Amino acid sequence: QALGQGMACPSSFRQRSQQRPGKAPPAAGGSRADAKGKVRAPGLVQYRLGAPEVGELPALEDAYLSILKGVGENPATPKAMQFLTKGYQETIEDILNDAIFDEDHNEMVIVKDIDMFSLCEHHLVPFFGKVHIGYLPTKKVVGLSKLARIVEIFSRRLQVQERLTRQIALAITEALKPAGVAVIVEASHMCMVMRGVQKMNSRTVTSTMLGVLREDPKTRGEFLTLIKN
Repeated sequence: QALGQGMACPSSFRQRSQQRPGKAPPAAGGSRADAKGKVRAPGLVQYRLGAPEVGELPALEDAYLSILKGVGENPATPKAMQFLTKGYQETIEDILNDAIFDEDHNEMVIVKDIDMFSLCEHHLVPFFGKVHIGYLPTKKVVGLSKLARIVEIFSRRLQVQERLTRQIALAITEALKPAGVAVIVEASHMCMVMRGVQKMNSRTVTSTMLGVLREDPKTRGEFLTLIKN
């Protein structure tokens, strides 16, 4: 997936939603007919589940109107979902801007305990936690707040934690060309807490190591020790 590009509705989610037993197939024009032949408004699965492009807001409003009416709630505009998926409309180039600096520094840089909030693409419920980032510069460093901004870009999308971890690491690698990058994400998933197995204290840890931080055990050990202290 190219950095900064949008992501389509996950195929597994879309297929399950469109193949529910007992549901009539979609009618012409994307609408769906019920058992009495009455055409209902199209559902969420017929729209890209990302922040809307210019001109797409009415479609997103229609989708949420259908959902809210279906569960018996009063309809509202989808401003919350726009914010939660705003990462689709942002790119690494936009947020880094001129914040990459030439610096004669080749020791490890770590920013840890970056707050992260995202949405599970399979269940559309939150997962949240901390992100720890480390990199070994090769004469170039980035403004520290920009590392948190990179986390924000990729977490404000429909995500899975494994992909989120790797996307952050690859974005830093592409921007800085460092000797190595390490990213660790620790998160609690509401799809495991409020539904399913309902394990309140479970946490998921994922990591991506690139360059020397993957190849050199001592360097990797230094990073792991520093983020724990």
